[in-house]
This record gives sequence, C-alpha cells and structure tokens, in this order.
Amino acid sequence: MVPHLVTALTGPINELEQRVLDSMPAIERWFRLEWMEHTPPFYSAVDIRNAGFKLAPVDTNLFPGGWNNLTKEMLPLAVQAAQAAIEKICPEARNLLVIPENHSKNTFYLANVAQLVRIFHMAGLNVRIGSIDPAIKTPKKIELPNGDTVTLEPVVRTKRRLGLKNFDPCTILLNNELSAGTPGILEDLHEQYLLPPLHAGWSVRRKSNHLHSYEELSKRFGKLLGIDPWLINPIYARAEGVDVAGGRGIDVLTSHVDAVLTKVRRKYKEYGINEKPFVVVKGGHSGSGSPGVVTVRDAKDVESLIGKPRGTAPAPAVPATKASQSREPRELREPTELIVQEGVLTNERVHNGMAEPVVYMMDRYVVGGFYRVHAERAADENLKLPGASYVPLAFSESAHLPQPGAKPGASAPNRFYMYGVVGRLAMVAASYEMEATDPDAEIYE
Repeated sequence: MVPHLVTALTGPINELEQRVLDSMPAIERWFRLEWMEHTPPFYSAVDIRNAGFKLAPVDTNLFPGGWNNLTKEMLPLAVQAAQAAIEKICPEARNLLVIPENHSKNTFYLANVAQLVRIFHMAGLNVRIGSIDPAIKTPKKIELPNGDTVTLEPVVRTKRRLGLKNFDPCTILLNNELSAGTPGILEDLHEQYLLPPLHAGWSVRRKSNHLHSYEELSKRFGKLLGIDPWLINPIYARAEGVDVAGGRGIDVLTSHVDAVLTKVRRKYKEYGINEKPFVVVKGGHSGSGSPGVVTVRDAKDVESLIGKPRGTAPAPAVPATKASQSREPRELREPTELIVQEGVLTNERVHNGMAEPVVYMMDRYVVGGFYRVHAERAADENLKLPGASYVPLAFSESAHLPQPGAKPGASAPNRFYMYGVVGRLAMVAASYEMEATDPDAEIYE
C-alpha cells in the first residue's frame, strides 16, 4: 500500500516519520490548542510533495474540487466531519445550498459536486445545487458517467438572502473559487452563513499571505519536534511588480530566483543531497487549476521567460476526466506579484507514474485523500496537468490511525499519518491567513 519510493527507505524522511510518531501526543495536543484559538477552514485540500529528504505542502486549496476521488470507505469520516462543522456554525441548520463553478459541461467536476451533496445529505441536511451561471435559467438535470445525477437550479436573490425557488437555506457552501472576481449576487448576505467566506476566493487571496503563515507555523512546529523547519517548509520569495509578458521587473524576478536557489543549495550541501535544486515560479493570486507554473533551474533561465504568456505549461481544452483542469477559465490579469518557491521533488511512484499525495480535510479533521499520478512528468515537474490520474489513498481502512512500533517507511498508516500532520499544519496556516485578511475582523486598539 505504501507507494514505491525511489529514495532508499532510510534517511531523513524516515527519521521525520519516526519523530512525528514519537511525538504524537504532543502533536495532537498542539493542534487541539490551535483550534481552541483559531477557526479551521470549512474544508480544504493540500497537495504534498515527498522528496525522500523533505516533506512539504506545495498548494493549499480552500475550495476542493475532487471529492469524487474519495472512496466509499472514506465517506463515514467525511460525514462525521461535516456534522461537526455544521453543528459549530448553525446547529439548527436544515437547508444547505451548494454554489458550484460555472461549467456545467465538465462531468468530472460535477461528480465532485454530487459527492458533496451526498456527504451533506448523510450529515442530515436538505441539499440543493444553486448555479450563479447566467446561462442556467431553469433547472437543468445532468446525468453523469458514474450513474449519479445532479440538478443545477438558478439562484434567486432577494434583498438580504440567497436561495432557490421554494428553498430558503440558512447556510451556503461555496465550491467556487471566485477566480474572476466576486459576483455581486454573493455580497451583503448578512442573514446567512457563507462558507468559505468571500475573502477565501482567489479574487482576494494571495499565496504570499498563506506562505508567510505556514513559514511561521513550521518554525514553531519544528521546535516542538526538535527538527529543522526546512524539512517541512519550502523556501520562498515574493517578487512584486513583475510583468513577464511585457518584460518588466525581470531583474527583480531574477534576483529572487538566484537568492532562493542559493539558499536551497546551502541546505542540500548541509544534508548531503546530490540533487540539482530548482524553483517554481507561479502567480501570487492564481487558483488551484492555474496552469501557470514554471520550473526554473538557473537564474539565467529567467530571461527566456520574457515575452511568453503567463505560465509555459499548456492549457488545452478542458478534458472531462481531469480534476486539476476542472476550474473555469480565469481572466488573464497582469501579474503584479509572483511567487518564487523552492521546488520539492517527488520521489513517490504509483503505477510507474510520478505521484503526489493530496490530503482532504473538513473542519479540523483529515477525512481522506488520493494520489495525483502523472506518467509523463518528471520528478521536478508540476503534476497538475492534463494526463493526470487519481488513485485513492485508503486513509480510512484504519490507516488514519498510526501503528506504533512499525519500522519507518514500512507502514502505510504511519506514512499517511505524517501526510495528515503536514496537511493539518497547512490548514492551520490557512486559518491564520483568513483571520489576517478578514475585512470584517474586529480591531482591538
């Protein structure tokens, strides 16, 4: 069940796994205390890369769109977490309205919506799907290849509430990352709970805020475990005022790339790692489906990006079977902020393809996940591209519970527990990020 690791099953990742297992009571207490002070995101998904010498999150998504990749065995965990989440927010909740992305032709994405409906229905709610797509003017029933059906209904907005014809929800669940901006129809809903909040959408959110929160947390967590925080945290820099297509601010980007690569080389030397460091350059306000992720191995290569459209990865028509491309097209804004992030290799293989685990969480709980696998990509490349496939992570077959005494690297539950710890750490960082950017936060002088 443990994926094949190219790196020999000795060395830092197993030391880290052992340290995590030995510290389990302290770790769980640490998370418990964090959640006493901070509100977890309603749901989240974290992409993790295991390099064999470090394990780090590379993307945190607050509008997860791959719930259909969770196995049936994982559903009880998701339902319990959904009940806990709803109970905290609106204990008397009866009706839930799900607002999906505006692409009703992508059956893979709609299978994810159907799974969300199933989870919340089993959690004890009446669930309907309300589309904010202007093209949906009457209820539209869509049959999916897996046998599920979804019915998209046009939303009805009154002065203070959002609902459907003859359906008034107390809670609205967004599964729409709002990349193209916040539609007015979702604003000023003061009588209903909107989850996640509007400032979690990509029209407001900045990756640099999240990375800053995660960096601070990884230092504290590293101290708790007695480890170098670099083992769980990718080095990053923020390059502002850069327009790659127009050739402006390239010197700023080059200097940041050079600085991050220098820091990573130093770490590789310290740990005796014989790999060539690389960085990924990505937009600071682009959503989870963005193809604009560029791998750079040398600062001199930055010059070659000039004049290219944002992101060199291909963005072909959306295939109906790929979760990573299930987001609606986003407007190509002039990027003013780019993130230069230490590239984390993936040394995991599933079915002979490069693989990275994706951990799914609801409220404060890990509920499951899957491997994103790509047979045509290299260990230092982005896997979130057409051609990816999805292999479930069987967290729930008692794999959510670690097995004390098992040899490091030999136990699937222990490896997955470690993924869950790093995923939850990124979730805590997201809660800090949301508090810091909340436009309605109370300010104490």
